Amino acid sequence: MMLNGKHIILGITGGIAAYKSAVLLRLMIKAGAEVQVVMTPSAKEFITPVTLSALSGKPVVSEFFTANTGEWHSHVDLGLWADAMVIAPATASTIAKMATGVADNILVTTYLSAKAPVFVAPAMDLDMFAHPTTRHNLELLRSYGNTIIEPASGELASHLIGKGRMEEPENILEVLEKHFAKADDLKGRKVLITAGPTYERIDPVRFIGNYSTGKMGYAIAEEAASRGAEVVLVSGPVDLKAKHQSIKIISVESAREMLEACEKDFDSCDIAIMCAAVADYAPVHCAGTKIKREGHEAPVIELKKNPDIAKTLGAKKKAGQILVGFALETDHEETNAHTKLASKNLDMIVLNSLRDKGAGFGTDTNKVTIFTSDGQTMPYDTKSKRDVAADIINAIISL
Repeated sequence: MMLNGKHIILGITGGIAAYKSAVLLRLMIKAGAEVQVVMTPSAKEFITPVTLSALSGKPVVSEFFTANTGEWHSHVDLGLWADAMVIAPATASTIAKMATGVADNILVTTYLSAKAPVFVAPAMDLDMFAHPTTRHNLELLRSYGNTIIEPASGELASHLIGKGRMEEPENILEVLEKHFAKADDLKGRKVLITAGPTYERIDPVRFIGNYSTGKMGYAIAEEAASRGAEVVLVSGPVDLKAKHQSIKIISVESAREMLEACEKDFDSCDIAIMCAAVADYAPVHCAGTKIKREGHEAPVIELKKNPDIAKTLGAKKKAGQILVGFALETDHEETNAHTKLASKNLDMIVLNSLRDKGAGFGTDTNKVTIFTSDGQTMPYDTKSKRDVAADIINAIISL
């Protein structure tokens, strides 16, 4: 039984497809899962809690308090208990509340408290599904790391054929089984990841940097941790927080600080993924006080080369270690990527181009091509950065 011993929250919202939830619940139980059903008040208009309770063997949670006993249902405890949360069907209203944090029922508060992966199966009429507001809200949920399960073309289908209809319970179960099948494929392995920009100080208030937000590196860290890895994330200055408890963050500012942090953990790691956008140069001198404009000529800033972190680690790489680099290019993309792959002693390099729409800094999506040292080339379509992270980890595991 693929879900044996797994704790799953099944969230049901008020849509006609709620009848499919009973079938999904039965399949989850048959696969060995322990399932707690959480319903919105309107969901009870489409399917009775008695039916779902009989199938799950547990009282259904639909309110914060049990009406006759006053018992408090803790959404926090539910969120911590679960290994996964599945919301099927997910109406346009609930999707909007999840995307914007409108916590006016126990299902949404449980979602906001959940630490486990969340799977969302939309269900509504086609016009509602195609509306820009709904599309925007679904993209927000994807950017938060949720998996959107849609019919016709898989989890992240782009066209609208069959859209709005809730995916069939058997296919939702298959997505869950695949998720748990890969959940431990990095168990016992230590993964070192760099993320974000570096800041190279000019004076106490100015620096040389770049537009990196760290989203790609943090997505890779979350994906690796979700698959059982011990993750050390060396992060430049970003406005992000790691969600998974297995991620240890080491905050740094400059390229040299990032290198020093990486060197401390590199020898003990199995996989190192150099995703950070490290500044190539730093000022030779950093002024001790703010450089004034008034009464002064514009300063001439002398630069020095920063250490190449990936190349430095590549020179120290031991047998059995896997080192992955990134190449963000604007021209001669493949040539530059192959050059870096060889010169830095990398096992794999991930190429993205600023010329590709939806790729690069600040976006919630990316479009990459992966090259390996044994000659493989793996191009991918534009996807959410969390899905790109999954592709990268899958490619590493297959090396």
